[in-house]
Amino acid sequence: MSFPWAKQYEPKHPVMKWVDDRLPLPRFVYNAVGAGYPVPRNLNYFWNFGVLAGMFLVIQIVSGIVLAMHYAANAGIAFDSVEHIMRDVNAGWFIRYAHANGASMFLLVVYIHIARGLWYGSYKAPREMVWLLGVVIFLLMMATAFMGYVLPWGQMSFWGAQVITGFFSAIPGVGETIRVWLLGGFAPDNAALNRFFSLHYLLPFVIAGVVILHIWALHIPGSSNPTGVEVKSEQDTVPFHPYYTAKDGVGVGVALIVFASLIFFAPNLLGHPDNYIPANPLSTPAHIVPEWYFLPFYAILKSFTIDFIFPAKLWGVLAMFGSILLLFFLPWLDTSPVRSANYRPTYKWFLIVLLIDVLVLGYIGGASPTPGVILIGQIATVYYFLHFLVILPIVSAMERPRPLPNSITEAVLGGKGGTSPAQTALAAE
Repeated sequence: MSFPWAKQYEPKHPVMKWVDDRLPLPRFVYNAVGAGYPVPRNLNYFWNFGVLAGMFLVIQIVSGIVLAMHYAANAGIAFDSVEHIMRDVNAGWFIRYAHANGASMFLLVVYIHIARGLWYGSYKAPREMVWLLGVVIFLLMMATAFMGYVLPWGQMSFWGAQVITGFFSAIPGVGETIRVWLLGGFAPDNAALNRFFSLHYLLPFVIAGVVILHIWALHIPGSSNPTGVEVKSEQDTVPFHPYYTAKDGVGVGVALIVFASLIFFAPNLLGHPDNYIPANPLSTPAHIVPEWYFLPFYAILKSFTIDFIFPAKLWGVLAMFGSILLLFFLPWLDTSPVRSANYRPTYKWFLIVLLIDVLVLGYIGGASPTPGVILIGQIATVYYFLHFLVILPIVSAMERPRPLPNSITEAVLGGKGGTSPAQTALAAE
């Protein structure tokens, strides 16, 4: 978004002026993440998670490149090559644990980022494209994470690949053909491992490309904010640097402390012990479960137990993918003109119930499928779809939102007016 009061980049050093005249990269960076990019003055720490997601993407790409130098994508020695990385490669244990736990941190940060978008209505006009590209990134992340989970070629890796690819066989007519095409055979083996390794290496760079589009789409309308009120004057904004680079720095420091604690003190906390057993096609684990970040969707899959017109397995697969695809239609399912849940009293409580519902689905996804657990999973699955397809449109049409502030500045200062921190700093100079 073009703000008339935004500072313009003016290189002072002759070298920087020469570079900027021929390749305006310094100008681009200044306007994207520097003082030339005004942002709402009331952003809270939930807006840190976009930067944190970018940080963990970089960590995953760098650590993944190093691991790829030592990994062998061969079913006979893949497990041993991972042990070689852990035991024989200098700092290999650290790089492998950083990559494994980095995936969990990346998904955790993105889940919080999505929850923030739901709470503050970041998917509403004019930011629909930002949201849609974000959902594309999420889908690419899930595909990348699944393929990465297969690579250690432990028991849970092998049987996870067997189960997940088996879902495609539920598609009438062409399902088994698609499954064989994905695996390169009738069961996970060398062909599947090579394909998954190649795609797992490639997709993070695709994600990085879509992230650039995501940020580009964000800069056109500008950042949203907790009130949902658009920027109206210079008083409503501050330069991104130094105000939000400093705030993001605090978030990065806290995230790295949590990340380091996982790596050094509990590196296997989020993994499954069966994955330290070499893959054995003749020995099925007692309880096959995906990584924690897939558990809510796995619970939706398991909730369909009765054949109705189509096999229950097909309904489960359709529901699992549908639960994610629903997010693409969210900007049009929620028709309320008010963005932030802070001013939508009814929507706020239904959204809290949805967030609790997703946590319940996560627990059900990892629990043994007893009749009681399946029943709770079915109830939670029904509510998930009801929220988006029924509750959200009805609430959007009938809810009476609270009055919105006239401006961001009024919300921050309680109607007292005043100047922005940037203006105060300039006056002091």
